[in-house]
Amino acid sequence: MCGRFAYPGDDLVAPLFEVEVVSASVAPSNDVRPTQQVAMIVEDAAEAERENRAPVRQLRAARWGLIPSWTKQLDSRFLLINARAETVLDKPSFRTAASRRRAIVPASGYYEWMKNDDGTKTPFFLHDPADSVIGFAGIYEWWKVPDDVEVRGAADGWLCSVSIITRAATDTLGHIHDRMPVVVPPTSADTWLDPTLTDRDEVDAVLNSLPDPVLIPTKRTPR
Repeated sequence: MCGRFAYPGDDLVAPLFEVEVVSASVAPSNDVRPTQQVAMIVEDAAEAERENRAPVRQLRAARWGLIPSWTKQLDSRFLLINARAETVLDKPSFRTAASRRRAIVPASGYYEWMKNDDGTKTPFFLHDPADSVIGFAGIYEWWKVPDDVEVRGAADGWLCSVSIITRAATDTLGHIHDRMPVVVPPTSADTWLDPTLTDRDEVDAVLNSLPDPVLIPTKRTPR
């Protein structure tokens, strides 16, 4: 799973993923947590249609923890920070977003705590060997905020939220945790973000084609 990660800042992310517009800036952080505002890269077809323009690649902010569009109230049941690759296109909370609203959540790495035989846990930071920016495969959703509810990050009565997709960890990282984020290389960003790709079988094929990243673990706590 991915429950904490680090964000390197817009200046490093935007050129790597060929971002055209920075719609909202997110400050760098070595300890990004659920429910906080995180940066994500999207090509929003619905927004483009409303504004009568072609989709552009944007860097924008979203609440980490997807809120299904059909839920009536915000509560702890919808702290959906991760979505499993094996079921993301089937589960009601995720399937529409997976076929129509895909994102890349940029990071410099993520944290996992390895369970030791004596019951203690060792924190590891998993990152690219060259400390390059990595992009997690994500899905996002829009939720209409009720008139009597105040939610941090909402704008014009709507809240955008995102979930990070995970898969079984590779052998090299599986001893630390059995799940890992799905990583979208910059060379696969065009395909993953393509708003015209909506067929679930085709999306599943793209998801399964994304290679496992080469990451290294370094003992480190969020700070």
